[in-house]
Amino acid sequence: MSSTAPPEDFTPDAIVVGAGLAGLVAAHELVLAGRKVLILDQENRANLGGQAFWSLGGLFFVNSPEQRRMGIKDSYELALQDWLGSAGFDRDDEDRMGREWARAYVRFATEEKRDYLTALGLRVIPLVGWAERGGGLADGHGNSVPRFHLTWGTGPEVVRVFLEPVLAGEAKGLVRFAFRHRVDELIVTDGAVTGVRGSVLAPSQTDRGVASNRDVVGEFGFDAPAVIVSSGGIGHAHDIIRRNWPTERLGPCPETMISGVPAYVDGRMLGISEQAGASLVNRDRMWHYTEGINNWDPVWPDHAIRIIPGPSSLWFDADGIRMPAPCFPGFDTNETMRRILSTGHDYSWFVLNQSIIEKEFALSGSEQNPDITGKDWKFTLRSRLAKGAPGPVEAFKQHGVDFVVADSLAELVDGMNEIARGPKLDAATLERQIVARDREVANGYSKDAQISAINNARKFPGDKVRVVKPHRILDPAHGPLIAVRLNVLTRKTLGGLQTDLDSQVLRPDGTVFPGLYAAGEVAGFGGGGVHGYNALEGTFLGGCIFSGRAAGRAIARS
Repeated sequence: MSSTAPPEDFTPDAIVVGAGLAGLVAAHELVLAGRKVLILDQENRANLGGQAFWSLGGLFFVNSPEQRRMGIKDSYELALQDWLGSAGFDRDDEDRMGREWARAYVRFATEEKRDYLTALGLRVIPLVGWAERGGGLADGHGNSVPRFHLTWGTGPEVVRVFLEPVLAGEAKGLVRFAFRHRVDELIVTDGAVTGVRGSVLAPSQTDRGVASNRDVVGEFGFDAPAVIVSSGGIGHAHDIIRRNWPTERLGPCPETMISGVPAYVDGRMLGISEQAGASLVNRDRMWHYTEGINNWDPVWPDHAIRIIPGPSSLWFDADGIRMPAPCFPGFDTNETMRRILSTGHDYSWFVLNQSIIEKEFALSGSEQNPDITGKDWKFTLRSRLAKGAPGPVEAFKQHGVDFVVADSLAELVDGMNEIARGPKLDAATLERQIVARDREVANGYSKDAQISAINNARKFPGDKVRVVKPHRILDPAHGPLIAVRLNVLTRKTLGGLQTDLDSQVLRPDGTVFPGLYAAGEVAGFGGGGVHGYNALEGTFLGGCIFSGRAAGRAIARS
């Protein structure tokens, strides 16, 4: 069978719409049960694994061996407190299933998730990261302890451990792929979903992630007793993002947004499923990053990379005013978004120096971390411990349009003003704030909340390795000075198709929609919004895995 030919001789037990991580997990579970699966995707075979392939591969585990070895005391109770404090569930109907999924997912992350993935051959690096540290209250948003486990092999490895058994199922005749098949309609018969219809797109030989054509060359229709929608969210669909943007909560939608996901992340199946009768909830909940930079070597249109920063860079808004707590690097994404947009502008600035960029800057994405993605320990140690910034970071520093490097603050501000999309910065105002902060590092204690946070971070062995010792930003010994213009990077959909704990889609009246399942981002990573308003990081891949597993196992049982 060619990559675009319809499977006329194949009668599937389930159709999977979308060959990303959630779809592969569901297919894997169905293959284990001996079921036949037809997997449709509008892209070519090169894109198997979808967005997950491009990810850093972070996974949220609770009370893991890696945590315990580092002296981190974690528990289901503490993780659930953090999750619920971050989610802020406040909608009786739309959050009904999200609450149930939250408890189930945190339990999965505590008891089963690591063993489930280890059995498939996945490994994580021994150093646990502390992501999304939150807003400063024990029962509020954020991770109380480090929980970010980085996959050895990053996103491609997470994809591999599920893709290989699915490809083995293809070799056995249990799996058929139909690439360049775009679903346009769910077939509903007597109130149940019984198949899909759509358009065959012209063949495409584009590399992974590169935008492909949308030329229609034919039509198709396939029947099956179960359909799993695993088509992803709205991350590249800026028109849908703007339409659903939560202005009252976050401020005006940014005029300039850059895309952290490929162009095929178009959100089409959300509307198609809703039109068929599915319940679509929490459509105003999204997870976009404030530390986006334009990729100097792009793969897809408006290709954005997120800086994963340590806590030491000074963060200024577009007016050159230092951001207050908890708007520090790596602490509270949504509150920082709100603070940035409150200025009437859609960008902000990091100001740092060479010592900070060498130790604290990391870039999200498998392709930006070739040492870990390639599973090469020697390369990893050499690149991470060598003098200077890691190669991919240095490349952005040299070629990125958002970077300014200078030997003096006056020169730095001149460079910042050349690329500013809003007000011109005043060097004296910036200097006054930086000098005031620099005076606070003379002692091992401080009233400056960011300095206190850095000192707290360095008590954790994992951060002591990565977080630079507090020093004066303007000290020439740590130069040159660096400024980074930070843009809003679009990424995840936190709302979606409402599902029960079997990933079966619900109707607006709360009843089960027979024959229809949803997994991954299209389902808000479970229940129509397992994260509520905020994510704890390392939870998106895990949500795809947990919801995809639930869908596959539920259909296998039936």
